[in-house]
Parts: sequence; C-alpha cells; structure tokens
Amino acid sequence: MIHRVVPFVLIVLLVVIHAQLWVGRGSLPNVTALQRKVDQQKAANVQAHLVNEQLASEVQDLRAGLGMVEERARIELGMVKPNEIFVQVTPR
Repeated sequence: MIHRVVPFVLIVLLVVIHAQLWVGRGSLPNVTALQRKVDQQKAANVQAHLVNEQLASEVQDLRAGLGMVEERARIELGMVKPNEIFVQVTPR
C-alpha cells in the first residue's frame, strides 16, 4: 500500500510546485510584468535625473551672476535695454 501512496504524493507535490511556477505569486508572467515595470521606472528616473541636473545648473548660474537673469528676461519677457533696437526674425 505504501508503494502506491509515495508516487501519488510526489506527483501531487510536483503538480503544486509546477502550478506555483505558472500562476502563483512568483510566477514567470508575474515576474516578467514586474521586470517591465522596473525597466519603465528606471527610464523615468534617468529622465528625471537629467531634468534635475539641468535645473541645478540653471540655479547655479542664477546664483553666480546676473547674466543668466538678463538672458531669461530677454527670451521669456522680451526685455530690451535703453537705446537698443529689437528685431524679431521669424522662420518662413
């Protein structure tokens, strides 16, 4: 009798372990989806890091001198100095 129970128990255990591999918490599809999310987050982190570096550079320039402030005022606000002529060129 025991000779018939042992293989049956082993087969049931094998089926349970195999089912966990395909549909459980650590299943292959679940791991693949999580890896995809991690890759997307890493790409977003790289992009955010680049933006942060650019902003930190601009802050440093603003702290270092007024040249950057004047350049920003000219570009964003259309600042013109006295006795200066403003010419706007538009592409065709």
